[in-house]
Amino acid sequence: MNVQQMPQWIPSFLVPFFTLSYPTERPVDPDSFPTSFYYKTGPLDACFIITCIAVMAVVRDAVRLGVFEPFARWKLTRGKHVAPEKAVLKSEKQSLNGNGVHEKGNGAMQTVNVQDVTQLSSPSFKSKEERRIHRSVLRFAEQGYSFVYYGFSWCFGMYVHMNLGTQVLNPTHVWLNYPNIPVPGEVKAFYLIQTAFYLHQVLILNAEARRKDHWQMMTHHILTIALVGTSYFYNFTRVGCMIMVIMDWCDIFLPLAKMFRYLEMSTLCDATFVFFMLSWFATRHVLFVYIIRSTYYDMTRLIKFDWAPERGHRFVYSTYVSFVSMLVALQVLQMLWTWRICRTAWRVVAGKGAEDERSDDEE
Repeated sequence: MNVQQMPQWIPSFLVPFFTLSYPTERPVDPDSFPTSFYYKTGPLDACFIITCIAVMAVVRDAVRLGVFEPFARWKLTRGKHVAPEKAVLKSEKQSLNGNGVHEKGNGAMQTVNVQDVTQLSSPSFKSKEERRIHRSVLRFAEQGYSFVYYGFSWCFGMYVHMNLGTQVLNPTHVWLNYPNIPVPGEVKAFYLIQTAFYLHQVLILNAEARRKDHWQMMTHHILTIALVGTSYFYNFTRVGCMIMVIMDWCDIFLPLAKMFRYLEMSTLCDATFVFFMLSWFATRHVLFVYIIRSTYYDMTRLIKFDWAPERGHRFVYSTYVSFVSMLVALQVLQMLWTWRICRTAWRVVAGKGAEDERSDDEE
């Protein structure tokens, strides 16, 4: 545990939930982060992940409900007259007498069922426009949180990547000096936060209305969690950081394009989607393939097979096969998504605009 960095009044069993566990001495001549705190890895790291998941749940709701939903509702209803539901219901009730009779303008009386009036406040009685706006507000807020997180994650990951000294176009550097332990605090925090995010996304996917690509997203998240977890356990954190930085870049622009779409800003939506598409091909089908190739050819060339956990050296043939297989599986999944992206791009070229194929059908 890391009791040195926590106030004395906090119980010791809570320390792993709020600090990075397993602090250790800084290496004599580290090749990265020369002034950072250094840590080992272990099962107590799961406690910090749990805290991150809880914080993300709170932040997600706070950002959605406190920032993005009010903004989207203001933007979509600005200049439009939408009769408040309570006002409509009140006017209808005031026009009824105690016997449930409605007075017409010509003095005639018409019997009205009070239950029918009460149902005016039901969502099913909302106009089609109101339901569309409500749906767009919710979707805008969801994508807004994704935009904020991926923006933060990419900036943090790029900071880590630049200080590690690795090169995307020359991935062989990630295999040098294996095992790269102990790890700097920045690398450990980045790994644990990313793990918490994808675990949180799995919970969200199963809690919200299912989209058309529910199982594809579940497969992606599970594969990502498996890759992050195994690379952390087997001390391949440098290649893991590089992959996460590559993945997060284009994930910033897809939710941004969707946000423009839900705000009915079609030109910005299409322009952002085109930039996302170019980023997707560059990162997911060029740079990521570089990493797969380096994993397949350079991993065994630069690291010898040996199982010596006391030294942090946990590289055996089954580890090699597992890494390559999961990376290839992730690439196959991304190729399926690329097909859907191309379909959306064709709609943009055809003048139909970029549509969100993940959206669930509410009609």
